[in-house]
Amino acid sequence: MKADPLSADKTPSAGRPRDPRIDAAILRATSDLLVEIGYSNVTMAAVAERAGTTKTALYRRWSSKAELVHEAAFPGSPSAIQTPPGDIAADLRAMVGAARDVFTSPVVRAALPGLITDMSADAALSGRVSARFGDLFAAVRARLHDAVERGEVRADVEPDRLVELIGGATLLAVLQSSDDLAAPSWVDDTATILLRGVLAP
Repeated sequence: MKADPLSADKTPSAGRPRDPRIDAAILRATSDLLVEIGYSNVTMAAVAERAGTTKTALYRRWSSKAELVHEAAFPGSPSAIQTPPGDIAADLRAMVGAARDVFTSPVVRAALPGLITDMSADAALSGRVSARFGDLFAAVRARLHDAVERGEVRADVEPDRLVELIGGATLLAVLQSSDDLAAPSWVDDTATILLRGVLAP
């Protein structure tokens, strides 16, 4: 069933803000179609029809299907780590758990294979998509800086590499052993390896 008609989204006059109802309808339609038919079968025309708007309205907001899908799959980047400051072990477990929850959502799992392919083929697109996680990177940097100041973490630990390790481990688990992610032990084990490494004490 189509959403309420929103195709009256004509080119706005100068200074007129976008209609948030149309944005929401487009993102909801994209999420629904991803789960129903998969990334490769989602088209801008299909999204516009499901959302009750026009392709022009979509392209006014997102320059490509990949960018639209990325926003639908990852509607917001965490701007803070939701654990009390002062415990890097708790911080790491929270980061790994948050990544697990994001990557195992039905929409993200439907979007990932095609999205990765498109981003790999387009460096500019990959950069624009990655930029949406700026707040998360800043939060990780802040927590690591605090942990270094407390003497819990070495000063040479690079925050961006930590984010890559968490995201990469979670993504690989989604693609290869998604059933394991449901167990709390996956978060605990991954966070422990990140915290302590693999060298014997």
